[in-house]
Amino acid sequence: MRKFNLPLTETDILSLRAGDSVSLSGVILTARDCAHKKIINILDSGEKLPFELKDAVIYYAGPCPAKPDKASGSCGPTTSARMEGFAPRLLDMGLGAIIGKGEMNDETREALKRNKSVYFAAIGGAGALYGNAIKKSECIAFPELLSEAVYRLEVEDFPVIVAYDSFGGSIY
Repeated sequence: MRKFNLPLTETDILSLRAGDSVSLSGVILTARDCAHKKIINILDSGEKLPFELKDAVIYYAGPCPAKPDKASGSCGPTTSARMEGFAPRLLDMGLGAIIGKGEMNDETREALKRNKSVYFAAIGGAGALYGNAIKKSECIAFPELLSEAVYRLEVEDFPVIVAYDSFGGSIY
């Protein structure tokens, strides 16, 4: 398993190939459908986002509430195809990587190649494992969306697989 500290550098991304097992440590953001709609509305209105997209990693997930001795509850991936209408634009704005579950369309794959970005697959059904990798969780945007808000997660040894690399390689 290859270990990387976030944010990923261009050299890191270009070294990854579809099928590589990776462990991520650092900061990732969560955003699901509702948060993506709000992000796009803010961008369309010309306003500034309440967080930085450049080189960020967005995890398509909504963390469950934490137990008293934990930073987060279960935090498994959601189906990435639901974000296909948003992903290319965010990648074109400098998003560094995506984490989700399942295949994405050709437009998203082309945006990954064009922007030297990567799509990591997280394992569906492993939400407790991912929750345990979260060391700190903070809602940073859209708290009215509850678990679908944007959270800033500090993770340690967060296991993923390179699903689409920046050269067009795919595990699918």
